[in-house]
Amino acid sequence: MATRSVATVFGGSGFIGRYVVQRLARAGYVVRVAVRDTEGALFLKPLGKVGQIVPLYAPITDEAAVHRALAGADTAVNLVGILAEWRRGDFTRIHADGAGLVARQATACGVERLVHVSAIGADPASPSRYAASKAAGEAAVRARFPAAVILRPSVVFGPEDAFLNRFGQMAQLLPVMPVISGGTRFQPVYVGDVAGAAMAALDRGEASGGLYELGGPDVLSFRAVIEYILEVTHRRRRLVALPMGLARLQARVLEHVPGKPLTRDQLLMLARDNVTTPGVPGLAALGITPTPLGLVAPGYLRQYRPGGGDAGIYVPAKGPERP
Repeated sequence: MATRSVATVFGGSGFIGRYVVQRLARAGYVVRVAVRDTEGALFLKPLGKVGQIVPLYAPITDEAAVHRALAGADTAVNLVGILAEWRRGDFTRIHADGAGLVARQATACGVERLVHVSAIGADPASPSRYAASKAAGEAAVRARFPAAVILRPSVVFGPEDAFLNRFGQMAQLLPVMPVISGGTRFQPVYVGDVAGAAMAALDRGEASGGLYELGGPDVLSFRAVIEYILEVTHRRRRLVALPMGLARLQARVLEHVPGKPLTRDQLLMLARDNVTTPGVPGLAALGITPTPLGLVAPGYLRQYRPGGGDAGIYVPAKGPERP
């Protein structure tokens, strides 16, 4: 009797993870969802057949647990990442050491294909600890599993995102919208396209060992993103540019707030454009047509309109104007 292919997804219960897990299940894989909180991953089980999606406890820094999660697997995807440290050194422990551990154990367990999701802006010389640790993770993966495919998405949008939704919530609550580094450019990429890129990286032999930067068709300044959210949510709010000195002071305070809504390291990232690099392969090289922001975002941002949105059939709004 033929055996089914097994895929292990680290961070499979996260924003991108749920889409990757669903795609793998549809492709017929038995999916091990390697997470710290198995109870929190149970919502994924209905995405597959009975017994097809299996949450298991496997923190990315626990070598024995990582080994168990990978033993017998054909395929692995590492999606684990954090945007803020709870204690000093978390970026290195998770993005660099954890990524290297997954790659090392994937090799030891005979895993055939590994996809590692990093981020645009990964740079060993970056003053941002986040960006530097992402670059260290890429290097660790490449050293231990040379055939791994590395994906670097720009900011990812989708119904569960923590980017557009955050500013939609702010537009509901605040009389003005603060803007930090309003000229910084983003290239928002749809979460479904990122999941599709991961699947294509697994399926296409020519992708082996490759690096891909993933961005959508819209390149927008930070200010333009906020203006677009206000337009879609039917909110009239004044945009107020926040001086960097004041933003740093605010971040110093907010770093101690549960959820860490703003950190000084994030300010360093905001000072740099988050767009794809010319000449680096992207979604098109993986056979994916990028999804415009205006095709998806209005469908979930409408909940932030006065009254919670309009009833009836949803018609996608026009996308944001490109510069």
